[in-house]
Amino acid sequence: MKAYLVAHIEVHDPEGFAEYRERVAPLVARFGGRYLVRGGTAHPVEGDWRVPRLVIIEFDNLDAARTFYHSPEYQEILPLRLKASHGTAAFIEGVA
Repeated sequence: MKAYLVAHIEVHDPEGFAEYRERVAPLVARFGGRYLVRGGTAHPVEGDWRVPRLVIIEFDNLDAARTFYHSPEYQEILPLRLKASHGTAAFIEGVA
């Protein structure tokens, strides 16, 4: 079953975040991930949308998503994102 890494991010240091963004894309691909949403413009239709940047990455399954996130390679660049932004992230299981 597909699984997703979903993050809501607010960037406060665009230059620092740019370095993270450049380094993370090839890593996502190497771990079998595929970006579905990567900070595109949101067009709210209901409620009070307060998500400045939405990222959704699809993986083949939950184990693959966790393997990517907890890999030494990702953990090495994660501090770049944490320093340049704040937000939330979660693994979400897809539908069978």
